Amino acid sequence: FSFTSKYIKRMPRVSENGVSSGHTPLGSQSPSLTLHTSFTQGQRRESFLYRSDSDYDMSPKTVSRNSSLASEGHTAEDFIVTPFAQVLASLRSVRSNFTILANVTTPTIKRSPLGGMCVSPRPTLSDQQYHQLALDTLEELDWCLDQLETIQTHRSVSEMASTKFKRMLNRELSHLSEMSRSGNQVSEYISSTFMDKQNEVEIPSPTLKDKSMSHISGVRKLSHSSSLSSASMPRFGVNTDHEDELAKELEDLDKWSFNVFKVAEYSNNRPLSCIMYAIFQERELLKTFRIPVDTFVTYVMTLEDHYHGNVAYHNSLHAADVTQSTHVLLSTPALNAAFTDLEILAALFAAAIHDVDHPGVSNQFLINTNSELALMYNDESVLENHHLAVGFKLLHQENCDIFQNLTKRQRQSLRKLVIEMVLATDMSKHMTLLADLKTMVETKKVTSSGVLLLDHYTERIQLLKNMVHCADLSNPTKPLPLYRQWTERIMEEFFRQGDKERERGMEISAMCDKHTASVEKSQVGFIDYIVHPLWETWADLVHPDAQELLDTLEENREWYLNTMPQSPSPPPDRHLQHDRFQFEITLEDLEHNNYNHEGATLHEAMKMWNLVNGCDGLPLLIFFLFVYF
Repeated sequence: FSFTSKYIKRMPRVSENGVSSGHTPLGSQSPSLTLHTSFTQGQRRESFLYRSDSDYDMSPKTVSRNSSLASEGHTAEDFIVTPFAQVLASLRSVRSNFTILANVTTPTIKRSPLGGMCVSPRPTLSDQQYHQLALDTLEELDWCLDQLETIQTHRSVSEMASTKFKRMLNRELSHLSEMSRSGNQVSEYISSTFMDKQNEVEIPSPTLKDKSMSHISGVRKLSHSSSLSSASMPRFGVNTDHEDELAKELEDLDKWSFNVFKVAEYSNNRPLSCIMYAIFQERELLKTFRIPVDTFVTYVMTLEDHYHGNVAYHNSLHAADVTQSTHVLLSTPALNAAFTDLEILAALFAAAIHDVDHPGVSNQFLINTNSELALMYNDESVLENHHLAVGFKLLHQENCDIFQNLTKRQRQSLRKLVIEMVLATDMSKHMTLLADLKTMVETKKVTSSGVLLLDHYTERIQLLKNMVHCADLSNPTKPLPLYRQWTERIMEEFFRQGDKERERGMEISAMCDKHTASVEKSQVGFIDYIVHPLWETWADLVHPDAQELLDTLEENREWYLNTMPQSPSPPPDRHLQHDRFQFEITLEDLEHNNYNHEGATLHEAMKMWNLVNGCDGLPLLIFFLFVYF
């Protein structure tokens, strides 16, 4: 599905509350979610997903195709960017224009997002207006036919969006990598981590070992049950000398600003056990699923023991953070009553186990070193498959089966849910997940009266997978002091992997070389190309519940941007300022004649240079003089 002339399509507006009440499925027992198409936060910076073709290709045809959209002053939230939803929106526009051209008034169709609103009188058009509307309508219809004729029928509509987003991200990263060495590192890291592709490497011949490949490594025999009983259970499930301080911190359990580092400090370094116990008690999941308290505590402590304390980032502290973040997202008002108790149980369990027995190195490192785990799981989501295997295997240890009272069908459903959610935490699947979510949101905006019905498993599991994925990528949306601690930890883990690669004589992975990596630039790139598009889409889904998170994300980005090393600027020089003016005019002329350097516009190149160097003004001019002339 190749989009060559239209990247964005403006949404038709609906009533202020998102949808007419006449087409809300009143009386339905199925959970639903009303999707809004226009927000009040019009000044917030949009992600690269809302960039039009004209930002990449300044051909006259492309400019004219997008200029009517770009010049109307609408915000990113007014536009749709996924291919299938674009076609639907265009067809609706054609239908609307046809009723005007034919001068007919038709009853409101059931699936129209404008349903229930009064049909306005047909406007009186002059001959010139009539002719222009007819031409515009024909052009819109031709575009729709062109897209439908080139559809690859074996691909899903969300896969079309995923392919488009990957192509756009590749263009962004190409510009970024050309600007500096550090920009190239950031680009390579994002591409290798968050795109579903693996570097071609020469894999050494396997060293065969005389042991069963069905053995799940990492599972150790531990015993916690002997010292636990319901009568002697500590208040928060863990033994601590700081119970009052811990109680104070847990008062914020339902808040996004929750300080998991303090909980670890006051819980005798048992943050996962403590937080799981508090959440399950608050949600009454122990009672609902008849989970014995001692069994639950035994399992979560055993699970926490299988996280490695010597791993800087992917340890039980991170698992506790993701679990608590998932708990908050499950409580989002827009998703009230959207999920069953079993689905909530599965989501929290998936978050808790999603990185258990993580060795502190990436999937690609395990593949490149021909590790036993990579061989066992055939290089496919190696760590994620291992986390699942360990998490479920631990249920078989003494007094650890927290699901013992579930029915067979419940256990099967829960296992299926958990597997899908944990596998979705493989960061190489990020663009596919993002495309799935955005396609679902935008398609439902155009159809079904703007109401997302969550009565099908596929829709609910899609939301749950993205929810846990969002929680896993939530660090940049947290208060800056917390975010900075997470950044220090992940960079320490990256550098340790880089040291291992250096010792083995391997090529050092992107962002893993402690001598060359730029922490600040990596975080700005991480936010711009990964975190922002994801949370922007999630906020679109649950509007207005996540608006503060987007504001915090933007503030954190600005902080890292401002802490980048600044290049010294020479004193102002009137002669250079005059030259700069001439330079801009010259480059603008080049763009209008479609002779821009490798498709990079001045605006795009300036943005990328500022990103990787954090400088403005004359140093920027000097750089462009060398690059473009």
